Amino acid sequence: MYETINSPFTIGSVTLKNRIIFAPTSMGLKEEEYLEKLGAIARGGTAMIIIGDVPVLKSPFLSLYSRKGFLRYRRITETIHQNGALAAAQLHMSDSQFSRLIKYLPGMITGKIKPDELRILLNNTVSDYITGLTDKRISEIIRGFGKAAVLAKEAGFDVIQIHGDRMCGSFSSSIYNRRKDRYGGSPKNRARFACEAVAAVRRALPDITIDFKLAVRQENPHYGNAGILMEELPVFVPLLEQAGVNSFHVTLANHSDLSDTIPPASHPYFHGEGCFLSYCDEVRRLTDLPVCGVGRLCSPDFVEEQLKSGRIQLAAMSRQLIADPEWVKKTASGSVSKLFKCTGCNRECLGGMQAHKGVHCIRDHIQTKNKSLSHERKVVS
Repeated sequence: MYETINSPFTIGSVTLKNRIIFAPTSMGLKEEEYLEKLGAIARGGTAMIIIGDVPVLKSPFLSLYSRKGFLRYRRITETIHQNGALAAAQLHMSDSQFSRLIKYLPGMITGKIKPDELRILLNNTVSDYITGLTDKRISEIIRGFGKAAVLAKEAGFDVIQIHGDRMCGSFSSSIYNRRKDRYGGSPKNRARFACEAVAAVRRALPDITIDFKLAVRQENPHYGNAGILMEELPVFVPLLEQAGVNSFHVTLANHSDLSDTIPPASHPYFHGEGCFLSYCDEVRRLTDLPVCGVGRLCSPDFVEEQLKSGRIQLAAMSRQLIADPEWVKKTASGSVSKLFKCTGCNRECLGGMQAHKGVHCIRDHIQTKNKSLSHERKVVS
């Protein structure tokens, strides 16, 4: 049962022990709790954990370039490896200017600017930033992808994922990219930045497995502002493949409401299981490279069907593995009836992140409440 889910799969130079990946997730947890969460997901059988938003350049936040940051990432990879999974570093280059973030810090601290409001304010600055970047600065950033990849490998990461949203996605987007040079205008020119980022990693690490987070923007109805239009995929996908990509992680483009890219069960459009898999269908038509699907994947029966049919080769989950880190083990052992299925409520995961409480699951809240009630009953008796 669930033979495809639990079968090994090779991407580039690495072999995953099964087809399930933990999607990059901003946890917002204290270090020890974060490591404990990663360890539990790895022990639960997940083949690979993608660590999101690893900075491409030196950063005021923890990055691979500082000793403290490097040691933190090494500790993360060691935790993942010790618990039986592979680790991927999602190389991330922000398309928000740090100077703008500093400007909004007082409002964030006082609570006058909410996280969703900050997101809108920063997204409104993206177009001017991307369009105004100098060739010199672009070259520095491209070289940074190669340097960061080398450091990531030294820190113990097995796979490099290029974050195809954020700066790569903004360069790709006709909404944000208004450049008139070789990086703007036609889809081929708008693909240049992302392709050069991939090529920089490939030059620095010829044998490393490179996954590309392919952010798809759609119209009718409109969702996402960065990323690649569906009708532009026939231009972008072959160019990225030629640049050195080994696989594609396909999802909805960002730069809109987080409840679109992390859709609740009540979402007006992306409410069903496998809500982004239609994008995978188009990518599958354009390449023979492995395609990883994502988007409210919860049911073992559904996931097995998508994998077995060849619609996707890998399945990425975030909220479901936060809800039940042993999802993979339970499918392998025939204990599916014991699965705790993500309900898509977004209360303690996305809600916890937005409230700066960290990402948890409503299941944790229920268990804590039940333990408290049990303790109260014992005290009363």
